[in-house]
Amino acid sequence: MTRLAVWGVLAILLVPFGLAAAPALSGTVVQSGVNTTAIMMFMVFVTATLGITYWASKRTRTASDFYTAGGGISGRKNGLAIAGDYMSAASFLGISGLVFASGYDGLIYSIGFLVGWPVIMFLIAEQIRNLGKYTFSDVTSYRFGQTQIRTMAAISSLVVVAFYLIAQMVGAGKLIQLLFGLDYWMAVVSVGVLMMTYVIFGGMTATTWVQIIKAVLLLSGATFMAVAALAAFNFSPEEMFRQAVEVSPKGDAIMGPGSLLNDPINAISLGLALMFGTAGLPHILMRFFTVPNAKEARKSVFYATGFIGYFYILTFIIGFAAIVLLAQNPQFFKPEALAADGTVLKDQLISGLAGGTNMVAINLAEAVGGNLFLGFISAVAFATILAVVAGLTLAGASAISHDLYANVIARGHSNEATEIRVSRIATLVLGLVAIGLGIAFESQNVAFMVGLAFAIAASANFPVLVASIFWGKMTTRGAMIGGFAGLVSAVGLTILSKAVWGDVLGFTAINEEGVAVPVGLIPLDNPAIISIPIAFFCIWFFSVFDKSERAKTDRAAYFAQRIRCETGIGAEGAANH
Repeated sequence: MTRLAVWGVLAILLVPFGLAAAPALSGTVVQSGVNTTAIMMFMVFVTATLGITYWASKRTRTASDFYTAGGGISGRKNGLAIAGDYMSAASFLGISGLVFASGYDGLIYSIGFLVGWPVIMFLIAEQIRNLGKYTFSDVTSYRFGQTQIRTMAAISSLVVVAFYLIAQMVGAGKLIQLLFGLDYWMAVVSVGVLMMTYVIFGGMTATTWVQIIKAVLLLSGATFMAVAALAAFNFSPEEMFRQAVEVSPKGDAIMGPGSLLNDPINAISLGLALMFGTAGLPHILMRFFTVPNAKEARKSVFYATGFIGYFYILTFIIGFAAIVLLAQNPQFFKPEALAADGTVLKDQLISGLAGGTNMVAINLAEAVGGNLFLGFISAVAFATILAVVAGLTLAGASAISHDLYANVIARGHSNEATEIRVSRIATLVLGLVAIGLGIAFESQNVAFMVGLAFAIAASANFPVLVASIFWGKMTTRGAMIGGFAGLVSAVGLTILSKAVWGDVLGFTAINEEGVAVPVGLIPLDNPAIISIPIAFFCIWFFSVFDKSERAKTDRAAYFAQRIRCETGIGAEGAANH
């Protein structure tokens, strides 16, 4: 039955892409933007990953198998899977586009995304593995009231997952619409159905291998692109930077800070969100339970940090090389960006790029590798989104089934079969919600949603997680109020910022020149610099002044938790198969 279901989904999913490819294969005129090579490579990827899902479905029998792949993934493989989970389309397409447009300042996202990993490796990786079982809520609720803390952690996890999912679904829809010529809604539905298939049938095992394959493809493709781009400058970064300064309309400014973020408070706030948000993302933290022990958890972060750091170096090279190489290829620009002789106007280099700056890496792939490499990178970009969406959905489904159903509603008395069934139903519901939101937000600016997801994770999840591990005086009341305070303040302050209040909701003000411009009620674009301290303060205040009997129990249990946290005695081990 499972086999028929998996291959039935494969047949259904390949129909729209086959229809898109058929006119090109028959030699007739195709819709502008259709890339037959990309479609063929996409079909290969989908077929391979659904084959893996069928294989994984045979190995997914228990709750441990479904949530954590039985805890049997090695540190090296898990590190590669974490890198695959973390290197999203926002990283690949977004950061290279930011470097193309802003130069040196685009690195703030690379550095912010990367610097969170040493925090995880040296501060919490081993502790999470020793204390938890399936989700990070297992850690935060270890010695506290299960109902209150798991409810709070599940809600914040679902909010993070929702905002992250919307951005990924819209990105996938736009990418397929542009490259494959499909209708937007059809692209979003295809992504949603594929993602639900991976998670429902294959669980964490299938999701892990999809992420590993995607990471290998992305690292290979980005390496080839960076090397081919550097070859155009005789492998001299100095020559690449010199020509980029000459070509860019910003000139020398691209080699210094201030081009993207000229407000130091906003820059610090964004950096805090990216750095501490990484340590609070539920789909990332969940991966530490897929390894056999704490040593392998630390090893996972070590490998992940290396892969991710290497990848961000490549995006930096790709972004700067694109400034020069794309300027030499007028076919990548809008007609109004070209001079009478067909060359690209210098002041139109950024604004005149067809598809916007998010398509820099895709266009550079064609410039250095032709149509074949363009098809490969296009398929990899789609695989990138698909792998991240699968990981997010599994984290959201786990929050519903393991935290809310098994430990809050059933109060720990549910059986594994029922819990897995609830998780699969939750996956189906989350998939349908993601498809609906992806279609609904098609025309909206969703760039702020990724930043908001990190800000919420840094404000609601990270403070509770760290305090529960390292502060013995923390209580259930302090954790719950602090977590909700971080969640509400992060969402509320973001709504009041220009990114939502002005750009999305449409509120404007007249500037000195008499022009209506989008405005926010607060000057911050990212709330982390305010919401993180609010969360920590509430945790401290409501824990210190908590004199209840529950508080005494919470504090008394810290010593036993600390022993398990540092030694691993009593920690969950890998499942036997």
